[in-house]
Amino acid sequence: MDLFGHLRAYDYGEVHFKYDKASGLKAIVAVHDSRLGPALGGCRFLPYDTDEEALVDALRLARGMTYKAALAGLAHGGGKSVLIRPQQHFDRVALFRAFGRFVDDLGGHYITAEDSGTGLEDMEVVRTMTKHVTGVDVAHGGSGDPSPFTALGVRRGIEACVKIQLGKSSLENVHVAVQGVGHVGYHLCRELHAAGAKLSVADVDPLKAERAQRELGASIVPLDKIFETECDVIAPCALGSALNDATIPRLRAKIVAGAANNQLAEPRHGDDLHARGILYAPDYAINAGGLVNVAQEVLGYDAKKSRDKTLEIFDTIYEIADRSRKTGTPTYRIADMMVEEKLAAVSRSKVRAASPAH
Repeated sequence: MDLFGHLRAYDYGEVHFKYDKASGLKAIVAVHDSRLGPALGGCRFLPYDTDEEALVDALRLARGMTYKAALAGLAHGGGKSVLIRPQQHFDRVALFRAFGRFVDDLGGHYITAEDSGTGLEDMEVVRTMTKHVTGVDVAHGGSGDPSPFTALGVRRGIEACVKIQLGKSSLENVHVAVQGVGHVGYHLCRELHAAGAKLSVADVDPLKAERAQRELGASIVPLDKIFETECDVIAPCALGSALNDATIPRLRAKIVAGAANNQLAEPRHGDDLHARGILYAPDYAINAGGLVNVAQEVLGYDAKKSRDKTLEIFDTIYEIADRSRKTGTPTYRIADMMVEEKLAAVSRSKVRAASPAH
């Protein structure tokens, strides 16, 4: 494994590793950038074929969190933890206690939260070992499940895209095809349904798709056909790399705007979407609602502040799309430039603060 080559490729940063023999914990904490504040990002608990695959996942996700936090105006840097799920039998509580001790050893440099493969119950276990955790139960000062806030932000981002691309001021009769109707995807469907949108859904779990059909009147599409559904908006809400050489040529939508992280398999796929005239809402910009929500826990949770700040995602996506349209630059590049401008401004202010007075 070319460890430092990977760090260089993702513009790092630091990475922390932990192995706990007693519990079977194999954990990676990637801290991409902390210029804006302590790194904040979820804990992913999945099986990985190799340690290198787990490391690259952590690096990609943490970098995305830096950009997500900066664009959302949060006083946090980007971090992510990846726990390699043991193949053999394990004690889940013991494993997450060990992870909590690992987070605590980092002294607040990294603050964790739930992500794919983890939930509120796991964060409650982590909370017994460290205060540097968010997404815990409301009874303990937390905000609970962040999925509804992520979905709210994505819905607002879709509204911004529809206004720019379709010239419509509402989602009434706008056709949205949602790939993945699990946690966030289901809440997004509820948001879209309430706004009058027409829904098509696909999920690897047929029961989840059937739930959306039963409760929200969605049409079910086979999973391998969702990207060629003729619609206004395609919303990737499953795992990453959904936009790639195989799926982009099949798209029959005018807008791509969903909740999944790392939707572009490679940056060049953002150029491909732009060349086809498809408006892409950069994932880390549109799906920041959950991060916005858990970040409020660090300050003392206020649901109204979380909601108000999540609603601002409309303005962020509209600005990105507007600048893209005016300059002819792909949206993912515009979003990256906006983040880099913010980070550079912080670096310059720190340099000035550290300079001796003249």
